Amino acid sequence: MDEKVSVLIPAYNEQDRIIDTIRGLEAVEQVEEIIVINDGSTDQTAERAKKAGAKLVNMKKNMGKAAALKEGLKYAKNNIIVFLDADVGLSSKEVEKLISPIILNEADVVIAKFPKAPVKGGFGIVKRLARKGVKYFTGKELESVLSGQRAFKREVLESLDTFYSGFGIEVGMTIDILQKGYRVKEVEVNMTHSFTSRDLKGFLHRGRQFLDILKVLTYKFFKSRWKK
Repeated sequence: MDEKVSVLIPAYNEQDRIIDTIRGLEAVEQVEEIIVINDGSTDQTAERAKKAGAKLVNMKKNMGKAAALKEGLKYAKNNIIVFLDADVGLSSKEVEKLISPIILNEADVVIAKFPKAPVKGGFGIVKRLARKGVKYFTGKELESVLSGQRAFKREVLESLDTFYSGFGIEVGMTIDILQKGYRVKEVEVNMTHSFTSRDLKGFLHRGRQFLDILKVLTYKFFKSRWKK
């Protein structure tokens, strides 16, 4: 397998952290290509990403993370592909831990398992829904279902028939990958990113997450019934 890596970073108004996120990746020897998908940002995200040396893909308007990743895949040239959030800053160097199991052929997909958040967020309802949904459809128990930091063999991504929208992308993708028989491994990383707190903005965010995930799980439930 080609051990070079393409990193896809969907970014919406991340001018304050995008440069550090790119710089952290420069410390990872296997990373050959950094692609920032500017998802209709209204700040200096695109300009700063380009100045930092990333390949820039511009979306005409804000389409969301899933659409940005789907667009970015068109430009990725390597056989190992990493999805990375734009706000992880210099801790992006931790993707090396995600890449290693794939190079060693210990996994087909590796998901980052973050340390416990330093601040209290929600009450775990969204996480429980995601975990129980994955277990219901696959029989597998994973802790970090919602983690957007993932490394893939290209063949895994090319095998997926559906690229889910909204906050349901990770859950839907995880279920599909496991149902296809691919090996998924969770790896602990020392990454940091922005956290949603227990304020109105945070609860609205988690509410959208819950609804998007519920839509994916409902779709999969009825789809499985139709097949019978």
